Amino acid sequence: MTGSNVAALLEHGAHDHAALIVPDRISLTYAQLRDLTDDAARTLASHGVGKGDRVAMVFPNGPEAILLFLAASMIATACPLNSAYKEDEFRFYLEDVGARFLLAPPGEADAARRAMPANGTVLEAILESDGRLDIQGPSMAKHLDSWEPSATGEIALVLHTSGTTSRPKRVPLRHENLTASVANVIATYELGPEDVSLCIMPLFHVHGLVASALATFGSGGTVVVPDRFSPLGFWPLMQAARPTWFTASPTPHQLVLARLQENRPAGAERLRFVRSCSSALAPAQMALMEERFGVPVLEAYGMTEASHQMSSNPLPPAPRFAGSVGPGTGVEIAIFGEDGAALSHGTAGEVVIRGPNVMHGYENNPEANAGAFFNGWFRTGDLGTLDDSGYLRLISRIKELINRGGEKIAPREIDEVLEGHPAVKEAVAFGVPHPTWGEEVAAAVVLKAPATERELLAHCRARLADFKVPKRLHIVESIPRTATGKVQRRFVAEQLTHA
Repeated sequence: MTGSNVAALLEHGAHDHAALIVPDRISLTYAQLRDLTDDAARTLASHGVGKGDRVAMVFPNGPEAILLFLAASMIATACPLNSAYKEDEFRFYLEDVGARFLLAPPGEADAARRAMPANGTVLEAILESDGRLDIQGPSMAKHLDSWEPSATGEIALVLHTSGTTSRPKRVPLRHENLTASVANVIATYELGPEDVSLCIMPLFHVHGLVASALATFGSGGTVVVPDRFSPLGFWPLMQAARPTWFTASPTPHQLVLARLQENRPAGAERLRFVRSCSSALAPAQMALMEERFGVPVLEAYGMTEASHQMSSNPLPPAPRFAGSVGPGTGVEIAIFGEDGAALSHGTAGEVVIRGPNVMHGYENNPEANAGAFFNGWFRTGDLGTLDDSGYLRLISRIKELINRGGEKIAPREIDEVLEGHPAVKEAVAFGVPHPTWGEEVAAAVVLKAPATERELLAHCRARLADFKVPKRLHIVESIPRTATGKVQRRFVAEQLTHA
């Protein structure tokens, strides 16, 4: 499976075969989806979108999110953003990517509109009930007979990843990176035209975009995308869609499982497997999922810098192991020691990867690239081991990201917001265990003037998306440090949560 750009993945679907279904809204065949994508690309080009332009997008899951990503990446670079961001967050991301255009639903995304640079252009888009994608801008569009599509080596998508001591880093993913990752996902799970993927992950994340949507398009299958994920509405949706597979982080799986008291319920008849990725799946949860769903649960390992998937437990009859994320899937995986030497099987060290799906480097960040790449290998920042069969087990994150239900949160970003309050002298954010989300956000602050926990949390809520706001705030006399005087987030968490 190859293609000059991501939109070419649609060529793998049969003309009249269902490509995209949005329940209670619209159903599109591959022929219709291809035509709509081409029309959207032409309309964007007529509004001035072209090579090298960064096109930010703020849409919930739905046909607009998919169509506009495909169209924007076909002629420029798509930059999807989380609609839950606050104005300051939008301002950072829009300025950081250099967005010239912002695509938004009519009358919505006010915070993103306010944050858009003065020289940028806001375009509104909505899929009408007759199936026509209407894109409107501040000026009249010019008619275009043709435009130049993106080539395989050009940047299709820019996302951000988080660091523990710096602002989020830009990850530019080329068409060749994304199509390589799509091919790996298709091969791993033997996807084909008969498969139906239920997409419950956000399409502004690489997990939902690549694994649920693009890989299904690349296999000629059908993507079912509800407007939003609802645990209460999940099983009615399953019964209506009858998917053959779906993928999610452990938190949605746990929420669905909590409402399921019988094995192999209605809606699960056609399931071949269930996939879990984006954070660690507890072995007990995996066992219960397999009992309830009656199909293999395949845990995978992915990250933005690798265009998502790096490894996965395989389909039967090959073995799968709870606590393992499986062997590399079209990606070379090794374990390196601190000296950069490869370690023997069973020895813990840093997980490193290389392959055509891996980004070429963070954008305009030579310092980060110097630390992230070593002799052609990308350093993931995760600690793990490989067994004799090449199965990878992850031990912990070397990087101190907070992983809340698959949402990777940079604690330094929270530190900076808290330290922006006039009463705060010092702040350290960290993750603490949570039974549903895996980790929850907490923070410790040292004050230089009187302030209450309620006041500080309100300050955070005004500047951070809700999932980043600390759920517990410790007001302390001093920040706990190690014996050598260093502030380490895990050490702070241990000292405060077990005090």
